[in-house]
Amino acid sequence: MIGLQPMRWWQIESVMGIESDLFAGDQWSAAMFWSELAERATRHYLVATGSLATDAEADAAIVGYAGLCVYGSEAYIQTVGVRRDRQRTGVGRALLLALLAEGDRRAVRTVALEVRADNVAAQRLYANHGFEPVGLRRGYYQPSGADAVVMLRRIPAAVPDYRRRAGG
Repeated sequence: MIGLQPMRWWQIESVMGIESDLFAGDQWSAAMFWSELAERATRHYLVATGSLATDAEADAAIVGYAGLCVYGSEAYIQTVGVRRDRQRTGVGRALLLALLAEGDRRAVRTVALEVRADNVAAQRLYANHGFEPVGLRRGYYQPSGADAVVMLRRIPAAVPDYRRRAGG
């Protein structure tokens, strides 16, 4: 079972273990996560937890994390990471849906992100949730120099139902 909760400062060390494994060389620093968590008005960071042990009494471990930045009607998915042994089990999808729900709660009109050009599985996940590729940032990830695909999800404006108002 996957549990989602707001990321807290004391979880950064566990998140860094996943971050380093997934993005070696291009990973965020602990200071970057601290800085993001300090921006409470514009940021929304989550951790996914799930038992990694067979013992039912075991503590839930962090198996993924994700972050969203919101400015006005625009949102940016800052990061999504899932432990390698928990990828393709729904953790990434759960985190993405939670970020999109937060964007909906804040009435955003667009959600953008960058994803490594060689991460086809992540691009497929985003495409399955309404994101479309809109550009390429060459050498975006540093220091590796890997390219990033820019993806965008547009949320259509609500269309009023005039028939209901007109009584017809």
